Amino acid sequence: MSDLTYVIDVNANKLPYAKTISEYKVALDTEEAIMLDKDPFSRVVDEELLSEKAKAIRDRAWEAISSIVILEPEIYYPRERAKHVKTVAQKYGLSEKVIYKYLKRYWIRGKIVNALLPDYDRCGGRGKERNSKGIKRGRPRKHADIVGDGINVDEEIKRIFRIAINRFYYSSAKHSLTMTYELMLKEYFNDGHRMVDGKKIPLLKSSSEIPTFGQFRYFFEKERNIKREVSTRYSPKKYEQEYRPVLGSSSTDAIGPGSLFQIDATVADVYLVSRFNRTHIIGRPVLYIVQDCFSKLIVGLYVGLEGPSWIGAAMALANTVGNKVSFCSQYGIDIQEEEWPVHHLPQAILADRGEMLSDNAESLIMNLGITVKNTPPFRADWKPLVERYFKLTNERTKSLLPGAVNTDFMQRGGRDYRLDAKLDLMQFTAIIIKCALFHNNHYRIDNYNKDEMMVADEVEPIPREIWNWGIANRMGKLRHVDEEVVKLNLMPSDNGVVTAKGIRFKGLFYSSKSSMKEQWFVKARSSGSWKVPVCYDPRNMNYIYIKKSATEFEKCYLLEYQTAFKGKYIEEIEYLMEWEKMQKAKSLDEGLQAKADLITEIETIVEGAKSKTNKELSLSTESDAQRKKNIRQNRQVEKEINRETEAFELDKQINDKSAEVISFNDIEEELPSNPLDLLRRKQREAFGKIRE
Repeated sequence: MSDLTYVIDVNANKLPYAKTISEYKVALDTEEAIMLDKDPFSRVVDEELLSEKAKAIRDRAWEAISSIVILEPEIYYPRERAKHVKTVAQKYGLSEKVIYKYLKRYWIRGKIVNALLPDYDRCGGRGKERNSKGIKRGRPRKHADIVGDGINVDEEIKRIFRIAINRFYYSSAKHSLTMTYELMLKEYFNDGHRMVDGKKIPLLKSSSEIPTFGQFRYFFEKERNIKREVSTRYSPKKYEQEYRPVLGSSSTDAIGPGSLFQIDATVADVYLVSRFNRTHIIGRPVLYIVQDCFSKLIVGLYVGLEGPSWIGAAMALANTVGNKVSFCSQYGIDIQEEEWPVHHLPQAILADRGEMLSDNAESLIMNLGITVKNTPPFRADWKPLVERYFKLTNERTKSLLPGAVNTDFMQRGGRDYRLDAKLDLMQFTAIIIKCALFHNNHYRIDNYNKDEMMVADEVEPIPREIWNWGIANRMGKLRHVDEEVVKLNLMPSDNGVVTAKGIRFKGLFYSSKSSMKEQWFVKARSSGSWKVPVCYDPRNMNYIYIKKSATEFEKCYLLEYQTAFKGKYIEEIEYLMEWEKMQKAKSLDEGLQAKADLITEIETIVEGAKSKTNKELSLSTESDAQRKKNIRQNRQVEKEINRETEAFELDKQINDKSAEVISFNDIEEELPSNPLDLLRRKQREAFGKIRE
């Protein structure tokens, strides 16, 4: 067997030459050469997509060389090849150079007929930068003799374009492209400034020296970045919600019924009236929906005035495990079990960082074994099922509901839709239940992605049918839990404190059978207080529940003396307590002010007393020893004088007549024989002056 072979260099414009096979084996063994898995010149084309001109060029070239390429290995010998090429060239009226070109292309590109196709796909300059030097490119301007030929966009102009787009267009100011162009001219294409009223006005260059708006727009479209444009002009969230590529499906993570539930809330677009007084408008209700990702079945709902909050979410989740027949009967709707066969907990719940991000969700995770997943902020598109259901429900009901929100009511002459409200909460809930039943039992999901088994079983793309098929054929993730246990773990939890006065919680005091039987309050008084875990419903604080385990609890009752708080919501209780604190704080401020006033008044009296006493002391001849010696005697005199003024006198007659004035000059002062009498008289006179 010959070791000789003929090869051709695909990267060089050369003809085939001889090499030994053993050389290539050694090169492969030493990894100096590698075996390619794919022919870089392989070309598979659709015959129907080829132009007639390309086909003609290929066929003409093949006709010229088809008779000689089959002469192997003779065609690879230079002398023999030269004779055949000369013959073919004369026969078809072509140059020998052209024949050699056809042969090399044929051999280099895999020895197939389509190797002779012209490379029209490589022609032109699509995506390539044109040379900016030389004469002005593009269509000549009209009136070029007046406005000039314009300029080419060179690298410096492109740099200015990029700066202007980044500065003016990709910003929260949201300038239009035209405004961006005009701002760019003002900033970067001016010949100085002129002063007008103390302001600098830029002097733009002539139109022959600045790029046109068309050139600027062409560059913008060529380098446009949609992601950056939306993210900077609006927000990154808007891009993620409305512009990002949608390549996945919301049911990808759901392998069967109960694998994943989605929960979300919205404020319904309708105003309601009170059940107790239908003239009172109570506003718009909150609608919570829980939906199974695998079957798209509505598994739970809540319509009320709570939320969006944890209480509203808890009501919807509790509804998922409740008996739907009895639930519907509360609103006058009779159904069979098979029409809404859902009373289970899921393996996981997908929410939107609201209620499920609170501490209350810990009980779902720890006690009920539910995995809680939260979407990133402002990413409603990660919960497309419930978002789509809200839209569907709006489309099905809004035009039929009195009091529905009307966006154009503010126009002149428009009626305020709130005055059209006629439905109460019970009636609107019945409508929402009817919509859920229609969706579960009759809504056809035409774009549902069935797998091979579902196609083989001819499953109708209706939520209830998909649910039932999934229960029978997929791994079940549903769990049945007693409704009271679910409610226990959905209620907010906290710690109560056992004290001598009762179980203190939120400022209220409770008692229970076990606490009385086991003498908790006696022990708390003698040994100190301790904490107990409790659950509560903020809508009814008459009771709290001591949580013994995930499934066991004891009911505690509000003590009788706290009647002021019975039947109150936690918000009302907190308000009352806060009001008491406010009153206390207010009285504290008033007390401090009154205390300051008192101190000031005392200081005033003390200052007056000091002034009078010091004045008399300055005139007195008594020594300090004499003053101390006469304390008892002074006290006796003062007491007798006080008795005269303090003694009770009933039916006292007040004499308003002016006293007769007697001149002291006419009276000789008689000195009493007893000095004590003189002291008493002087003190009485002083006391009278004080009273006056």
